Amino acid sequence: MALTAWRTFVTVCRLGSLSAAAAELGYTQSAVSRQIAGLERQAGVPLVQRHVRGVRPTPAGEVFRHHALATLNEADRALRAVRDVRHGALSRPLAVGATPSLAAGIVPAAIRRLLDTAGPLRWSLLPGLSPELHDRVVAGSLDVAVVTDAPPGLPHDTRVERRFLGMDEMVVVLPVGHPRAGRGPVPVQALAEETWVEDNDGSAALLRQHAARAGVTARIDLTAADLLGKMALVATGHAIALIPGVLTRALRADVTTVALVDPPARGIYTIMRRRDPHPSAIPLLDQLTTAFGSARPAQAAHRPSAPDAGPAAPARDGGGLPR
Repeated sequence: MALTAWRTFVTVCRLGSLSAAAAELGYTQSAVSRQIAGLERQAGVPLVQRHVRGVRPTPAGEVFRHHALATLNEADRALRAVRDVRHGALSRPLAVGATPSLAAGIVPAAIRRLLDTAGPLRWSLLPGLSPELHDRVVAGSLDVAVVTDAPPGLPHDTRVERRFLGMDEMVVVLPVGHPRAGRGPVPVQALAEETWVEDNDGSAALLRQHAARAGVTARIDLTAADLLGKMALVATGHAIALIPGVLTRALRADVTTVALVDPPARGIYTIMRRRDPHPSAIPLLDQLTTAFGSARPAQAAHRPSAPDAGPAAPARDGGGLPR
């Protein structure tokens, strides 16, 4: 295929060596060098740089590696799909996207129910940020995505159909043994002297807005790369954090949660393309509604005095919290 040089480049980056890549791929080292040189001529910039222990991608090469890997994965999926058609499996895989907090529990539970009721189905799950998932649905690389309406905002887009699942109240996650553990709901003023950690702008915006309404400032002194890093910093006592209530069932054992008085909340939505929907998309939406409803009692158990979120509200302007 025309992607041979791309595959060679990705292998070189993974192994950090032209000779090791040549051995793995069954080429000579000079053939690998020619393929890399050809890519560099097309790109107009160096893609790898040599150092004492081998090679590594340049900044431009790292950008190309990221896109090349995605392209190769998609090409492999395309070939598998063609082979499936040849062998009689005519239905395309169901591609599902979800924010990380929803991919940690609700979405897998809904897919499990779908498989139990509808039978075997090829499917994939891609976690990502809400704006990214929206773009993938529009582009057709995702059939369904589960997103949120927290800052910076989900766009109004006539190309997608949006379904409201419900409201998700945010909770505070604490290390086990924290003085506030088990004493909620607490006003955010009681946590004003705490150090907070955040892993994305959307969650940080919710926290700052909630604190500002209460007349205090949340000290977001630490930043984590992702949700796992955020939980690790909480578990080891470096900070506390704001997290989605739907995540409480998937928390590690060395953290606990406490509810906030009048907590910030985010709407949870499913989105899908209006044109050419996957045959299993609507059944999955029904299972997602059930899974979200089942998750809410567990969330309420962590905030006994918090009011019920109430019935499903109409869709509103808002944004995709990158969770």
